Amino acid sequence: MGPLIPQGFVNPDLNLFFAFVIGLGFGYVLEQAGFSTSRKLAGVFYGYDFVVLRVFFTAAITAALGLLLFSYIGWIDYSMIYINPTFLWSAIVGGAIMGVGFILGGFCPGTSLVAAVIGKVDAMLFIIGMMIGIFVFGQFYDTFEPLYMGSDLGGIFVYDSLGMSRDWFVFFLVVIALAAFIITRKIEDKVNGLKSEAGLFHPSYTAPFALMFGLAILILILPESPKAKWYEANAQSLLEEAAAGKQYIEAEEVTYKLLHQREMDLLLVDVRPEADFLRFNLPGSVNVPLDRILDKSSKKILSGSDNRIVFYSFGSTAADQAWLLTRRSGIKNSYVLKDGLNGLFASVFQYESDSLVNNEMSQFRDRFFVKAGEIFEQGGAIIKTSGKPSPVRTLVDIQPPVAGKGGC
Repeated sequence: MGPLIPQGFVNPDLNLFFAFVIGLGFGYVLEQAGFSTSRKLAGVFYGYDFVVLRVFFTAAITAALGLLLFSYIGWIDYSMIYINPTFLWSAIVGGAIMGVGFILGGFCPGTSLVAAVIGKVDAMLFIIGMMIGIFVFGQFYDTFEPLYMGSDLGGIFVYDSLGMSRDWFVFFLVVIALAAFIITRKIEDKVNGLKSEAGLFHPSYTAPFALMFGLAILILILPESPKAKWYEANAQSLLEEAAAGKQYIEAEEVTYKLLHQREMDLLLVDVRPEADFLRFNLPGSVNVPLDRILDKSSKKILSGSDNRIVFYSFGSTAADQAWLLTRRSGIKNSYVLKDGLNGLFASVFQYESDSLVNNEMSQFRDRFFVKAGEIFEQGGAIIKTSGKPSPVRTLVDIQPPVAGKGGC
């Protein structure tokens, strides 16, 4: 579902439902395009029908241009797109096997299912053969594993392998695709004995060609990334919020939550370097150093929390920066521990009662910080994990009934 689930527009529990609906739509489009016919699919290899090739090229350049444009607009977070790792030898062998099967059977895995659903016997046999191959691979996986996992190149891109920029690669891909449209149409006409158009291509191609070529040039002109994305908080409102100090949470509240775990609704995020975090940290906190606060793994931790996020460091400076960066990137419900660890320690261990104020509230604060200091010094703020529950046994002293009172 692209960015809809990570951004919270679609419930993750409905992921499979939407995948099912999209799958039905994809199958319907394949059937309407005639891809359930093996002759149309095999026509690519015999030169009389290049519809499949043109569809593949159309899908490739539409997806590439769409992703780059949507990323620039801010509708898609390019860094969140998962790239399948490339295993060189298994890709070569698997591609060869699929290519031979494509030529012999006239189907690929997706189109074979579509054709089988509408009753094509050859597609059903194709699926049976595919299942046998899956079974053999699964049964002898240990034998195939060195080939399957061999030469792991990771999530590489074609343009990186070619040593060229992403935008120029997309531009040349569009040019090659448009040229393929023209060339394959001429080949089809010659093989099928038809008279070709007088020009390079049919007049109906003019508008789509102009649109695709124009978008490819636009990709070259636009900068690699926009100044802001649609889900980012407004810079002016962030400055006003920071100036008003609305991002701060008092040390008293954090201390109270630490001492009352049942009421803990805070995700404490330590933005100090890892060495400082390992030396000392607040109980239950996680370490996300400031220089990695916008990493994919860090954003996953922060955006996946249902609790209020509280950044802290020794003081407030680094935590303020973390708050600004994450709030700007669209992560809400975040706060900063006011005055950091230094302020919290000063509140707990160096608390001084205000002798000029003597009311119930001040007396409660005095008792709270005195008790908190004692608990912190004794390690009572450490989160304890509950052991295996033991059964509760209640002894009831049953008295015999008094003679003559009650009973049957």
